[in-house]
Amino acid sequence: MAKPVERLTRLVRGEFQVSRGFPFPFGATPFADGVNFSIFTKHATEVALVLFLAGDEEPVLELPLDERCHRTGDIWHVLIRGVDTTVEYGYRMKRMANGDERLHRFAPQRLLLDPYAKALTGGTWGRAAASRRSLVVRDEEFDWEFDQPLNRPLADSVIYELHVRGFTRHPSSGVKLAGTFAGLTEKIPYLQELGVTAVELLPVNEFEEADTDRVDPVSGDRLLNFWGYQPIGFFAPNSAYAASGWNGEQVREFKQMVKSMHAAGIEVILDVVFNHTAEGDDRGPTHSFRGIDNAVYYMMDRQTGQYLNYSGCGNTLNCNHPVVREMIRHCLRYWVTEMHVDGFRFDLASILGRGQDGSVLANPPLLESLAHDPILSHTKLIAEAWDAAGLYQVGTFPAWSRWAEWNGKFRDDVRRFVRGDKGMVRALAARLMGSPDLYQTSNREPYHSINFVTCHDGFTLSDLVSYDRKHNERNGEDNRDGAGENFSWNCGEEGPTASAAIATLRRRQRKNLAALLLVSHGVPMILAGDELGRTQQGNNNAYCQDNEISWVDWRPEARDEGMLRFFRLLIRFRRSNALLRRATFAHNGEIQIDWHGVEVGWPDWSHHSHSLAMQLSGPGLGEIYVIANAYWEPLRFALPKAMEGPEWARFVDTTYESPEDAVEERDLRPLAEQTHYRAGPRSVVILVAR
Repeated sequence: MAKPVERLTRLVRGEFQVSRGFPFPFGATPFADGVNFSIFTKHATEVALVLFLAGDEEPVLELPLDERCHRTGDIWHVLIRGVDTTVEYGYRMKRMANGDERLHRFAPQRLLLDPYAKALTGGTWGRAAASRRSLVVRDEEFDWEFDQPLNRPLADSVIYELHVRGFTRHPSSGVKLAGTFAGLTEKIPYLQELGVTAVELLPVNEFEEADTDRVDPVSGDRLLNFWGYQPIGFFAPNSAYAASGWNGEQVREFKQMVKSMHAAGIEVILDVVFNHTAEGDDRGPTHSFRGIDNAVYYMMDRQTGQYLNYSGCGNTLNCNHPVVREMIRHCLRYWVTEMHVDGFRFDLASILGRGQDGSVLANPPLLESLAHDPILSHTKLIAEAWDAAGLYQVGTFPAWSRWAEWNGKFRDDVRRFVRGDKGMVRALAARLMGSPDLYQTSNREPYHSINFVTCHDGFTLSDLVSYDRKHNERNGEDNRDGAGENFSWNCGEEGPTASAAIATLRRRQRKNLAALLLVSHGVPMILAGDELGRTQQGNNNAYCQDNEISWVDWRPEARDEGMLRFFRLLIRFRRSNALLRRATFAHNGEIQIDWHGVEVGWPDWSHHSHSLAMQLSGPGLGEIYVIANAYWEPLRFALPKAMEGPEWARFVDTTYESPEDAVEERDLRPLAEQTHYRAGPRSVVILVAR
């Protein structure tokens, strides 16, 4: 190892000088001749900035900050001129023995990450976060050319939820840089051909994947936190998702991915986790927030010092504290202005509406500030409108007019209808209309409903029709984890089957679910791999499965090409038909919805009904007639006379096998029988008149 003087010389470029610096902006800000460091802590009484040469284990300089010079209010800051901007850094903090120590958890021996760090060291998947340090990053080094967020209307969107690592990690993915931002970039032609308009990426910021000591009881492999819902750095792209996660290259690689997506007409939406951190409960590790100002960053019982746990992960971020609120706002602004992302999906977003004592606020300051933030005014804001403590706000999420929501009721109602449950026809009608029972009453529109049948959390589409029960044994928790009620149906046999009849019924049920999703008003969201027939072997909580359970399998023998074709045609049909993308509930004469049963004009809303027909029409927009038959026998539906087109033509009938199940729009032919249509058992039919 080089001597300290030699190492310090390597750190310095030009004249080395330490001065007062500036309290804003937070984080490490490069200047032409140095770097300004700024960090908030209200309760620390001693703060030291620790500098490292890139890759070195031992610090090259530990600089105690003098509060008389380097503190403004509760912000500690210092400007170091002459320092190389490849420097790595962290902080050490302590508090003198005074005040209520039940609320403070300072750890002077721990090197603390900067909450505003734009990049962390790392680069190796599965490496514990304790080995990571903050980096100085020059944002202006990337040439965006003329790229900007695309600002596609939500009503015109088709969202595709995917995991950056899982999408290309399988050996069959065919990409050069598997499991990375660059690998995902290589898959853009596939996304274009599929027809989706946006990718919604599971957490891509720095998180602690090595936070579990469990092992897979089948393989014996150590389990990792694959999904990424254990954040340690909100501003920093995950270095393990980059082909080169050192020296800030992950920032450049992420930006190139976004730029390439935009060039292909695809938006990038990030799944963000502002409800908790990877520091967990009082037994958890200290990475950053706990050691900087525990009493500010987390909700706690102020009498006992115990963490309030509304996230189910041990702690809850104190989102409506002014300092934390501003950090979240600055973070979102950074991802939009510097990284050009198009939107955010907020995990367990109901927590963002809780006060510092955990109470549910009528007008949460954070949600209101984000809804009215001028920089985020065109950014998509999507709430998972519930939390782990039982607060469920689907249809009632605060700051109504600005926030869209994951519509969990759409998922459950459509699953139950297709499964064949009684009493689901009225609920299906509401979901097909964009859930006016949830959103029209709060002055929102159909596009505020993010419709989905499957997502990362739960069964895949194939598993939804193949399993009655969850099979999470490989998670190492004796199958205790994961939701117990999935509204699934195995079609007669649990798991893989050799029965041709069951396999045929399962394919039909998958098509039924996909078709209802893509003809419903609102915004459809598809889980990556569903269009290929991906299975998780009945695991409905695969958060810890970094293996073939979670990875998309691209092998020809694993791909359901018929299902892929079905999805492509339905997505294309949706994007070319304005009747399916209603932007308002208002009855303005543009789109008319009529309901029918087996007889025209007579829908059966009774508890025992299992079928419904929806007719969509509009001046110059043609007509679409959707028959949903969840009954186990065929039904003969009388057809209304087409008003906009001369005759009805069949676009989709899920009783047929591929390629007859869906017809290319250019190949549509009038039905031989124009007065009635025989809908097969457990089927969805889509007719078109133009």
